[in-house]
Amino acid sequence: MSDEVPAPDQVPGAPHPRETARLFGQEAAERAFLDAHCSGRLHHGWLLTGPQGVGKATLAWRIARFLLATPPLTDGGLFGAPPPPDTLDIAPDHPVSHRILAGAEPGLAAITRSVNDQGRLRSEIVVDDVRKLGRFFGLSAADGGRRVVIVDSADEMNTSAANALLKMLEEPPARTTLLLVSHQPSRLLPTIRSRCRTLRLSPLKPEALQTALDQAGAGMPEEIENLAVLASGSVGAALRLIELDGLKLYGELLAILASLPRLDRQRALALAEAAAGRDASQRFDLLLKLIEIVLARLARTGATGRPPEPEARQGEAKVLASLAPDPESGRCWAEIAATISARARHGQAVNLDPAALVLDTVFKMQDTASWSQ
Repeated sequence: MSDEVPAPDQVPGAPHPRETARLFGQEAAERAFLDAHCSGRLHHGWLLTGPQGVGKATLAWRIARFLLATPPLTDGGLFGAPPPPDTLDIAPDHPVSHRILAGAEPGLAAITRSVNDQGRLRSEIVVDDVRKLGRFFGLSAADGGRRVVIVDSADEMNTSAANALLKMLEEPPARTTLLLVSHQPSRLLPTIRSRCRTLRLSPLKPEALQTALDQAGAGMPEEIENLAVLASGSVGAALRLIELDGLKLYGELLAILASLPRLDRQRALALAEAAAGRDASQRFDLLLKLIEIVLARLARTGATGRPPEPEARQGEAKVLASLAPDPESGRCWAEIAATISARARHGQAVNLDPAALVLDTVFKMQDTASWSQ
């Protein structure tokens, strides 16, 4: 893989989680882990769950750095036991911090999707990725130190890999902590979930999202509250929206919806062309996601009798209220959302022309607007 291609556990345009100094907005999850550590009853398996991009991987690397750099509470030495730590922070000049940044920490193993024989990134974590932990445990067992394994993301394990990891969770090596990052824990084996303690991370509020974006080098984007809504409090999603000008794209989508049921065809054609140009695959994927979001918000508007707050874009509430004025219209939008999502997945699977897929989606929304009004 080239140096320009991000690692499979890295959000494009953002630092790798091992390089992220601080975690924002997840104090409850950090405190829960610290309390378990300080109680002397640290579980060997931890499942870090929550929406993608809210800091699960960053927390996993913070926990790994903390565990490898912090002496066990029972090691009092000549001067007695140290006071229990009250933070996961480890100084950047600590030897463990240096080794982790350099990818040279012998007590840490990271399991991600690997590269196949053709030099391409696999679509899943395979059993050989997990089996290499046997060598890791064998090499590091002699030093008597703590060992940490990060699996990111555990959702990407195939069945054989999941079963191999399950055996390690059932009979964990001594002084070993396994940290499983999971965006969709329902996809994991129930036996894996049952052998882990869960840390749930929440979507970030606008203030915490802004601080996290600043740390990631995204600066101070305008309309942070709108960005937080569209990103569902996810730093990763927010970075993608910023990089691809997602707020503007969502605004164009709203303008087309505002013209319904009399479709603004020029705007619709422009939107389709924007998603179908050269190197526009990421913008096309983002547009499909934004369509999912707006359809869900239309369905919610009809079901509850009022648009969701806050707005995802200025003027959104007026558009949603006009197109989904009652529960019946809300049901119409919910039904078409499922249809459009299925058609989009099929269209991507068979490499349907993106512009044609976007226009087909817009026409479906036009039909629904005619029925719902």
